[in-house]
Amino acid sequence: QVQLQESGGGLVQAGGSLRLSCAASGSIFRINTMAWHRQAPEKQRELVAGITVGGNTNYADSVKGRFTISRDNAKNTVYLQMNSLKPEDTAVYYCTVLYQASLGAAFSYSWGQGTQVTVSS
Repeated sequence: QVQLQESGGGLVQAGGSLRLSCAASGSIFRINTMAWHRQAPEKQRELVAGITVGGNTNYADSVKGRFTISRDNAKNTVYLQMNSLKPEDTAVYYCTVLYQASLGAAFSYSWGQGTQVTVSS
């Protein structure tokens, strides 16, 4: 079992910045992709950004140029630097990891509990 501890959410004015962190712990042999998703009220959950173990990244069009995803493989931690925040970025942000619990095991997904980001206009 893998636990994800997210932090860094909060209330910020439009144009401001926040940095989210997510640390994975537990039965981890290898982590492959790490990502951030978000869900706004009455909207479907969407992928915000993802990063592979090799550092390749992808972003939702709505956040390109404003958000940066990064990871520290030694700490099993993924970050999301969010700049130039807009009210439409308001959502609960979830960290996800694709991991192996042991050598040869199947890869599994784990989700964090979510952290609220609120951007006021």
